[in-house]
Amino acid sequence: MSTITTSATSNPFAALNAAAAAAGTSSSSSSATSTADAAALGISQIDFLNLMMTQLQNQDPTQPMDTSQMSSQLSQIGTVTGINQLNSSFTSLAGSLTSNQALQASSLLGRDVMVNSSTAALPAGGTVSGGVEVTAGSGAVNLQVFGTNGALVKTIALGTPAAGLASFTWDGTNNAGVAQPAGTYLIQAQGANSKAALQTMVSAQVQSVTLNGGGSNGLTLDVAGVGQVPFSSVTQISP
Repeated sequence: MSTITTSATSNPFAALNAAAAAAGTSSSSSSATSTADAAALGISQIDFLNLMMTQLQNQDPTQPMDTSQMSSQLSQIGTVTGINQLNSSFTSLAGSLTSNQALQASSLLGRDVMVNSSTAALPAGGTVSGGVEVTAGSGAVNLQVFGTNGALVKTIALGTPAAGLASFTWDGTNNAGVAQPAGTYLIQAQGANSKAALQTMVSAQVQSVTLNGGGSNGLTLDVAGVGQVPFSSVTQISP
């Protein structure tokens, strides 16, 4: 078996990498009880303790290792192991939450949800509904519908709504009252006192749900006429 000689003032953490192979050889020949202890403590602690025992066995008797330093090092390795176990627990919890969210989101298939969007899908003979996020002091708000060629199709006056969500419905006709063909249209809202366009939302059907494997992406909904949107962006779900 390899022998590691260290001085009384050496730090086991500094020599941990160099002794990893020797510690691994020692732990692999342990009894079944030692193996169970290793599983309970974690391999990093076992490596550390094997290294420390080697250091104690080979220390200079006239200059024994400082017990306060040993206690400090044991406390540090325990803290690191605890953090690793906490991270593992949080990872497992995040996976469970994502799976539960996926099951809930699957119930949205075929239902209408309201999401932020500057486009709207007009079905044949149908209508488009949605909302405008009105800011305080916006004044009179107009919603304009444009064709994909940029031509103005319809202007819908929403009055002077209070700050918050102002609902709208487009009946699918142009300003002359002529029904427009099914397709995708652009929408834009502007307040008389607003320098910037107001946020628009549309209500459309969920066609599919995609699980992105957790993380910040979470779940993605494929919304008709809108495309892929994160589940977190859904502001309203129709009954």
